[in-house]
Amino acid sequence: MCGRSFFRLMFLSGLTKLASGDPTWLHFTALDYHFWTQPLPTWPAWYAHWLPEWIHRGMALAIIAIELLVPWLIAVPERWRGRAARRTACGLLVLGQLAIALTGNYGFFNLLAIALCLSLLDDAALGRVLPLRLAAGDPEPRWKEYAIRGLASLLALLAALALAREIVQTVPGTRGALANPLLDAVAPLRSVNGYGLFRVMTTERFEIVIEGGADTVHWREYRFRWKPGDPARPPPFVAPHMPRLDWQMWFAALNPEGARDWLVPLLRRLLEGTPEVLSLLGENPFPGAPPRYVRLVYYRYRFSTPSERATGGGWWQRERVGYLTEPLSLGEPPR
Repeated sequence: MCGRSFFRLMFLSGLTKLASGDPTWLHFTALDYHFWTQPLPTWPAWYAHWLPEWIHRGMALAIIAIELLVPWLIAVPERWRGRAARRTACGLLVLGQLAIALTGNYGFFNLLAIALCLSLLDDAALGRVLPLRLAAGDPEPRWKEYAIRGLASLLALLAALALAREIVQTVPGTRGALANPLLDAVAPLRSVNGYGLFRVMTTERFEIVIEGGADTVHWREYRFRWKPGDPARPPPFVAPHMPRLDWQMWFAALNPEGARDWLVPLLRRLLEGTPEVLSLLGENPFPGAPPRYVRLVYYRYRFSTPSERATGGGWWQRERVGYLTEPLSLGEPPR
């Protein structure tokens, strides 16, 4: 089952990139944008972004090739050096996950993906680093062995059908194909899902900055722990922790109006000085008392160029696009 989950994760991740029709994947320019537009980049992402363009093209091609081709190595028969093929697949995919973790914070996703990759290794390979052995118990009764095999075969069939449907539905214009009442019945369990990791690349980076003030003239900025804010601060490492607020602020910047239902209550809690909310932030610019006013400011961010950094320009450059709210205060309706 782990092998099938591994295949589904990797193969569908590659297939959706091409099937989406996104020009950055079709022209292998996705990595010109990825390192600085991803949710929570790390400081090595700055260096990766400024690698030569031909390296970005090669890396994008390698990503597509690994996700689409390497998963098939797990199906190589033993007589065709299947064990070596699976070890190769494991090594390539673990290397890819480590590269992702080096340049971006994705919580525990990389660890879970690596765990799936390790399931491709046999006992002989794992025994070199895990010397513990499980003691063999009494053999299972024959009827129990057959029952387990039958159940495993049924689950394998369901997984194969679900994978086939996900692959077909990934292709544009085929949604609804391979309808199956049995799959529809187990769909609420969320045990078989499609994957679309970065199927459409974000090509701009916007950030929402929260400002507060005792009046509507002088403003101070609230600092978040992990998301880009202060242009001079290097992008930090935070994985395997998953900072939900910082992640949600990235999604909110993509669609501010869609996030209004929780952004306005967040501002209200800051006006109230709620300790639980303030603890989610990196710095409280109003330690004595909450501000009277708060507002949301919309910025466009990009990585600084090497020359800008060399002259003290920090890690990021930003320009103010506008304001998402007027100054808000307690007792006044949001505008």
